[in-house]
Order: sequence, then structure tokens, then C-alpha cells
Amino acid sequence: MTDKLQISVVIPLYNEDESLPELHDWIVRVMTEQRFTYEILFIDDGSIDRSWEAISQLSERNPNVRGIRFTRNYGKTAALQTGFQAANGQVVITLDADLQDSPDEIPELYRMITVDGFDLVSGWKQKRYDPLTKTIPTKFFNAVSRWVSGVYLHDFNSGIKAYRRQVVKSMNLYGEMHRNLPIVAKWNGFHKIGEKVVQHQARKYGTTKFGLNRFINGFLDLLVIAFVHKFSRRPMHLFGSFGTLSFFIGTVITVYLIGEKIYNIANHLKYRNVTDNPLFFLALVAIILGVQLFLAGFLGEMLVRQSTNKTGDYLIAERAGF
Repeated sequence: MTDKLQISVVIPLYNEDESLPELHDWIVRVMTEQRFTYEILFIDDGSIDRSWEAISQLSERNPNVRGIRFTRNYGKTAALQTGFQAANGQVVITLDADLQDSPDEIPELYRMITVDGFDLVSGWKQKRYDPLTKTIPTKFFNAVSRWVSGVYLHDFNSGIKAYRRQVVKSMNLYGEMHRNLPIVAKWNGFHKIGEKVVQHQARKYGTTKFGLNRFINGFLDLLVIAFVHKFSRRPMHLFGSFGTLSFFIGTVITVYLIGEKIYNIANHLKYRNVTDNPLFFLALVAIILGVQLFLAGFLGEMLVRQSTNKTGDYLIAERAGF
């Protein structure tokens, strides 16, 4: 049965009880019109309103609806990771729960994955209904992400995306990596990444759950992803390189100072002790730092070789429809 399931719609949410029935009915209408086989996965990220009650009621009404509720608020990345692992569809589509993403985009997103052969398609909200305090930092974040990753998308953080099933199953997300999913996909070996202009709608219920600090966290996670991608399996290449360079510079300075003193003594010139020269202490720091960096790289290599791949575990309070 699951092998024939065409679409999994994964919806992470936090305190969105007002919008869930309307979002569900909208998705069902689209799926029915297109005759898709589907499932809807609501991932309740520790809501404190009536969101879980709404999900439970929808699950009772519609056997295609499943829900997972966390014991507390872990964040959107945790919700997506859990939803991805539970999804059974050949194409996985993510939507935000606030009705700003239109389910009418689903058929074309599905076609781009199954017919055009994309691994991932990201929504591009050309016209946004967000305040400047959100849109300007978003543009800057997108520009930096393009520069760092080489993935040329206009909107990395769009909530509406479509993935080939193999893409989401390959992801191991943590922190706040939900802003960088196209980058994670590319560095996992899925290079056919596209985008589609999508309709962005004004928020109908409630208020946004994200503040300006999300962009700082996004940049930090972008750096983490870049580092992990390049050096997680070979930490000695990073720490060992800087350590060797630092040790070499310190050694050269020390040899120069000693050689200068010996030369001055041999030629009956005025000289001073090596330890009286400030350069000696700079060289000493460089040598010590070089040794420490080299040891850090060595220990990192040992940890990599002994570690096993583990995914983060999130405490789930309840399930519905499973």
C-alpha cells in the first residue's frame, strides 16, 4: 500500500488550531480533484492551544490523516525530521500550517518531481505579504546561502517544497537546518534542484512564531552545514593543516632567533638572549597552538572512526491515525 502512495504532505505546526480544518479541507479538495493517493502528516511541535484536538478530530474523519505530537516545543527542524521519517509517499511535500502556502501548488510540484525529474523543488514567493523586518533579512540570508553553497535559489526558507522520497530519507537534521534543506540535499548528492514561483497569501489567523533571531541562527547553522559537509569525515584535514602551519611558523621564528644569536656571538656583535625577544614568545604560542590543533584533529579522526550514524530522538507524547 505504502509503495503505491503518491504524495505525503508534511505539515509542521505550533499553535495553529484555527487554520488546521481549513487547510485540511483545501488539501483534500486538491487531492480528490487530481485523484492522488495521499497522506497528510501533521507534526504538532508542542502546541499549547487546541491544535492536537483539531488533528485528532481530522484523523477520525479522514483515514489519510496522521498526527504526531511532541511533548514540548523542539522547533521546526525537529518536526520536519520526524515527519520525513514517517512519510511513505513517493513525493513528499511540505506546507506551513498558517495558510500562507497554497495547496493548489501541489499538482505542479508533483509533476516537476515525477515528470521533470527534479530531486527537490523549492517554492519561490516572488510577491510576499510579510513586513520589511522579515523580507529584507530574508533577501540577505538567501544571497549568502547562494554564495556559500552554490545552490542558486531565490528563497531557501520557503515552507512549500517538494522532495523525491529518497532525498528526505537521506537527511539527518538538527539545530535549525530547515532553512538550508536544499543545501543539505545537494551535499547529500542530490543535485537536480529547481524552484517554482508560488502564490504567497497573507496570514489569516494568529501571528508569526518567528523573530529576527532566526536569521542569526540560520547563518550559524549554514556555517555548521558547510563545516560538517567538508570536514566531518576528515577533521584532520582542517585542524591538522592549521596546526602544522602554526607549528611550522613558530619553529621557523625560533630557529631564526637562535641562529641570529649564534651569528652575533661568532662575529663578536652585540646580542641578547632569545628569551628577551618578544618574537620568541609569539613563536612559543604558535608552536603550542599548532600542537593543540594537531591533537584536536587526531582526536576528531578517532571519534569519526568509532562513531555510528545516529538520528536525534524526540519525545513523542501521542500519535493519531497510525
